Amino acid sequence: MGIRDFFKKNKKEEFDPLSDLSLSKLKKGYLVDYDLKTWEVLACNYYDWSEGDISHEWQLRSGDEVVYLNMESDDEEEWSLNRKIAFGRLDSQVKKGIIENGDPPEKIFFEGVNYYMEETAGGRFYKDSQGPGREVLQWSYQNDEERSYLGIEQWGEEEFEATTGKPVEEYQFTNILPGIAGKYQV
Repeated sequence: MGIRDFFKKNKKEEFDPLSDLSLSKLKKGYLVDYDLKTWEVLACNYYDWSEGDISHEWQLRSGDEVVYLNMESDDEEEWSLNRKIAFGRLDSQVKKGIIENGDPPEKIFFEGVNYYMEETAGGRFYKDSQGPGREVLQWSYQNDEERSYLGIEQWGEEEFEATTGKPVEEYQFTNILPGIAGKYQV
């Protein structure tokens, strides 16, 4: 190896927090702009589904508002932005169906929209991408126009969470900055 190769090799191994910033590489503490607000990344989670698929989730906060940015990869990356809702806001038949039959209904009517079951999955959830993971079952719904989502997650026998969301595009997120207050997160 020549002297020039030595310097090239060392240069490539250095971490440059400002290069190659992309939405799929967000880390805890990063900032990103979306919908005229700046959001801080609070957590970087992922789901390891039993089919071998991985989906990523970033918990974002702007002021008092918290959202969840999700990315799934099949043939291409698919992004969605979700908000938690109180599970009790769903029809009581949803929880009853899961407890009695193992699955919620195929169709859920919520806030004037019909949602139809699209996918069921089981796997493990890794908070901040660490630990042994926690078992989770998930049911995904969408409306006819595929412009609105509803999700149900079951954690244990009777612990449930629900989210509503919508598809988003990567280009809608801008000004990605590493760290906060001058601190870089690696």
